[in-house]
Amino acid sequence: MHIQVSGKQIDLSDALKHRVNSHLGNLAERYFDKALQAQVTFSKARSFFTCDINVRTGSGLVLRGEGEAADANGAFDDAAEHIAKRLRRYNRRVTSHARGAQRQAATQSGRTYVLQPLNESPLPSESSVEKPVLATQPEGTDTETFAAIIAEQPTDIPVLSVGEAVMRLDLAGISFLLFRNAANKQVSLVYRRDDGNIGWIDTNPS
Repeated sequence: MHIQVSGKQIDLSDALKHRVNSHLGNLAERYFDKALQAQVTFSKARSFFTCDINVRTGSGLVLRGEGEAADANGAFDDAAEHIAKRLRRYNRRVTSHARGAQRQAATQSGRTYVLQPLNESPLPSESSVEKPVLATQPEGTDTETFAAIIAEQPTDIPVLSVGEAVMRLDLAGISFLLFRNAANKQVSLVYRRDDGNIGWIDTNPS
């Protein structure tokens, strides 16, 4: 397993890096058979430290945990516990998914786009920036501007059951997940509602 540990404008001790590698290594051995990649980033905001953990498994699962504490070790413990809680919640399904990965070959390719309002400067780091085109309403009405595409990148649209999609949404700590429903092969969306529940948009309801 490859684990990258970095700090944003802070120095990290060798002891902390060793602790991160050991803890995540034990987590991987418990839940996954395939190789993992993990990126752990520490930063400091005012009087506390933050830690962001992103783990990608060989079977396509993405896990994310965030933590904060008065010191870097505590921030890592907080973030790692978030991941551990999610793994414990889905223990049986995560283990089965990691060892089977039945529908990985059916993953569909797609593209994601980043939009930026025209009144903001394009990001200088994006090589694929398109020149914004000003869209206006007819003469005599208020002028309205629209967002322009400034970046795009490939992404995967996995074929999953609704339960698997909810599991991935929770493990990755994201707000929504687009997927192709394994039951009817139609595109669906699960998302985190403001009330804390999970919503499901089915494009082919029966």
